[in-house]
Amino acid sequence: MSAAVRRLACASLALFATNTFAASCGAPPSGELKAERLASVTPSRTEPGLYEGPVWVGDALYFSDFSFAKGFPSRVRKLAADGTVSTLIEDSGSNGLAVDGRGELVLASHKDKALVRLDRHGKRVTIAGSFKGNVFNSPNDIAIARDGSIYFTDPDWQKAAAPGGQPVTGIYRVGTDGAVTLVDGSRRNPNGIALLPAGDVLYVNASDGLLMAYPIVKGGPQAGRALVRDLQEADGMTLDCHGNLYVTEHGSKRVRVFSPQGRQLATIRVDANITNAAFGGKDGKTLYMTGAGALWRLPLDVGGMPY
Repeated sequence: MSAAVRRLACASLALFATNTFAASCGAPPSGELKAERLASVTPSRTEPGLYEGPVWVGDALYFSDFSFAKGFPSRVRKLAADGTVSTLIEDSGSNGLAVDGRGELVLASHKDKALVRLDRHGKRVTIAGSFKGNVFNSPNDIAIARDGSIYFTDPDWQKAAAPGGQPVTGIYRVGTDGAVTLVDGSRRNPNGIALLPAGDVLYVNASDGLLMAYPIVKGGPQAGRALVRDLQEADGMTLDCHGNLYVTEHGSKRVRVFSPQGRQLATIRVDANITNAAFGGKDGKTLYMTGAGALWRLPLDVGGMPY
């Protein structure tokens, strides 16, 4: 396991150095599009569940595969470039995934009710395990800033995975010193989260149907403003190199693409409930999407974030 994690880390460092937000950005999508379901990716469990947290590292896509059984058991699986699927971490307890600037995998873990880092030796290291003396509800999605600070959402979707929780469903920031602050505790079940590469705007959707933009000034998130108001069961999201937002809408089985000003540019259809999206592929211009026992891809002209 440790060797696999070390390979993951080295590959991710190369990705951050060469494949994130290339100078030749390409044209964003427009109109109606349909994604291709990948037949090689099939459920690894008999119980119903979801695929979540896609992250592209090196030449492969990694994603969480969890079920709705007691404790929401989860594993991290790998889709290789040749289409084969394997398991990287058997008992990950994870939902959202990301890779930090050190090349280490970061997990939003409902099993631990914490934000966890998997170091190069395969050891789980808690990044943030509590706020004001209480564990979190069920950390869900992650955005990592260039300075190493981490933002994450904490809805209560998998709160029953372990005892305890917070009195609110919140959006949190973890500073490079490990200090945890509550960005916004007023929204019901915040979910997808994304950060502009410049680190000056944080985007978060929630069960309130709003896509909110939080300006960041000197490392501090400010009061948010509504960018989009009519989201339907919004889930995860990612950004392309223009700063356009790709927001998954779970039961509507679609991704809607919005400009940084909130104007809708495109709709991408899938054939099952959808959870999250990430850019990957050899040139970083394939959009991968996870959902209810399904994974889809759509080649685009534009590149974007690997998670």
